[in-house]
Amino acid sequence: MVILLALKNNKTYLENLQLEATNSIKTISSEEDIENWRIDYIGRKGKISNFFQSFKDLKPEEKNELGSLANKLKNTLEKLYKEKQKALKDNKSNIQTEFFDFTLPGTPISTGSIHPTNQMMQEICTAFNKLGFNIFEGPEIESESYAFDKLNIPTNHPARDIWDTIYVNDVENIKSLVLRPHTSPMQIRIMENNEPPIRVVIPGKCYRYEATDNTHEWHFHQIEGLVIDKNINFLNMKATLFEFARMIFGDDTKARFRCDFFPFVEPGAEMSINFKQNEWLELMGAGMVHPKVLMNVGLDPEIYSGFAFGLGIERAAMIKYGIDNIRDFYANDYQFLKQFK
Repeated sequence: MVILLALKNNKTYLENLQLEATNSIKTISSEEDIENWRIDYIGRKGKISNFFQSFKDLKPEEKNELGSLANKLKNTLEKLYKEKQKALKDNKSNIQTEFFDFTLPGTPISTGSIHPTNQMMQEICTAFNKLGFNIFEGPEIESESYAFDKLNIPTNHPARDIWDTIYVNDVENIKSLVLRPHTSPMQIRIMENNEPPIRVVIPGKCYRYEATDNTHEWHFHQIEGLVIDKNINFLNMKATLFEFARMIFGDDTKARFRCDFFPFVEPGAEMSINFKQNEWLELMGAGMVHPKVLMNVGLDPEIYSGFAFGLGIERAAMIKYGIDNIRDFYANDYQFLKQFK
């Protein structure tokens, strides 16, 4: 009778323990509280463990029955613990996701921008377009005929040496192909296919087989300009290029022209400008189109005349923005590039 009473009391204890644990876990709202609940009920020194130790003196059949009931209760409580723990974590995640502090300052968005070389190219083309020039483009692979012969550059000229010009493989019947060392070949192509008057600028990429330093790159961008008409003279060239310099570098820009030599112009000149730093900086080469170049495209130099000029786009940007090293343009340095946004 005593044993039955004890067994009944133990069963009642387990039922009450389950009810107590189930009710208490419903009120828990933090991860710290659920951990304390676990320790209190199903931990190593919790109420379930203490219950197992309390009936060690009972008969085996009684132990089996109570042990089975206690194990079921332990499994039930462990399941409740895992479900509550997951619910608390999910709720915390939702709170973090949904919360937004509207008083916080906005996060800056980093955007891309046009490369400074392209920016300078667009600016120069826009300036010449306002002066009445059309914009053309040409091939980056040229024949020696267009790159040199028709521009009055003789066969023995140093520019035609393999140490200065990058030659490429022949294509079918087209021999002596080069990566264009300048945009001047487009002068010939335009004059061959258009009647005067001609006012054009030709932007493009050029290649030269030379050492790289602060002011030289083996690839660079250039803008070629050409004007052909009747009665064009050196004064027209000076006025056009001076107005261009003022449009790009500012109204206070000064310009000067000094004698220089280029095979496809006569006379030739070097144009330098003076702005901000109060020093003269070379900007471009220019000159009156050589009579032989005009004759090479079927124009009579007694009727037509013109001027041509060429400037490096990176060179113009270096002067305008005070950049010391041309290699910065192609280093993919974000700190450098972001200055031109």
